[in-house]
Amino acid sequence: MKFIVILVLGAVVASLGVALYHLSSGKADSSKLVRSLTVRIALSVALFVLLMLAWRLGYIHPHGLAGQ
Repeated sequence: MKFIVILVLGAVVASLGVALYHLSSGKADSSKLVRSLTVRIALSVALFVLLMLAWRLGYIHPHGLAGQ
């Protein structure tokens, strides 16, 4: 499960990097920027749903704070 979460987080960061590249390249093609940001949002929502589903199915367990 940790591998999947890390993989999706890496994809989110990569999509954000692609969006930054398209933003800073100076070209007037904003459709690529919008597409990469849309992919980032979709991956973030999918990660949230995956974490909630894994918690509900018992694959991951929340834990308390270490100081308490």
